[in-house]
Amino acid sequence: MIFDVGGVVIGSPLHAIAAYERELGIPAGFVNRLVVTTGPGGAWSRLERGELGLEPFYAAFDAECAAAGRSLSGRAMMARIGEHARPRPRMLAAIRMIRARGLRAAALTNNWVGESGDTRSSGLGDLGPLFDVVVESAVEGLRKPDPRIYALVLERLGVSAPESVFLDDIGRNLKPARELGMTTIKVDDEEQALGDLSRVLGFAL
Repeated sequence: MIFDVGGVVIGSPLHAIAAYERELGIPAGFVNRLVVTTGPGGAWSRLERGELGLEPFYAAFDAECAAAGRSLSGRAMMARIGEHARPRPRMLAAIRMIRARGLRAAALTNNWVGESGDTRSSGLGDLGPLFDVVVESAVEGLRKPDPRIYALVLERLGVSAPESVFLDDIGRNLKPARELGMTTIKVDDEEQALGDLSRVLGFAL
């Protein structure tokens, strides 16, 4: 079992960003569109590959927003993401149950190096021991949806793609997993995700 972290195991950064957009009166989805249009060379992608620390990210991201016609504070946005990054107890219990049944679990997360100089302040927190394997974009220099990071987590888990299930709250991150042969679950909320995963596994979570 392979779990995204933000939006699956902990509160969603997408919800935090959407709330910040509403607060500023900025059209919904602005930040997501900016991340997609700036591509691999954009500030967000570079942050998640560990190529930028937070301070340089703030300056680069704010400049990209301004160039796109909107005034946002990367620092304020990241603070709001941190406020939403609370563990989801039912998901944590489900992961423990899965492992208790002899199945292996991995975290596959796009994250960043926090102000403390490590990735723990970017969402994973102290949840690492919950998993058999942890693959972090800021550590590996690869980020979803790059197919190489999916291959990496499969290799470290010691399973083939058809033997695995991947949960993520972002559709474009699920597409490469499906193309590799993984069973995928789009996470809209905790109850829906656990219901879908229970049906795949054949036991209640």
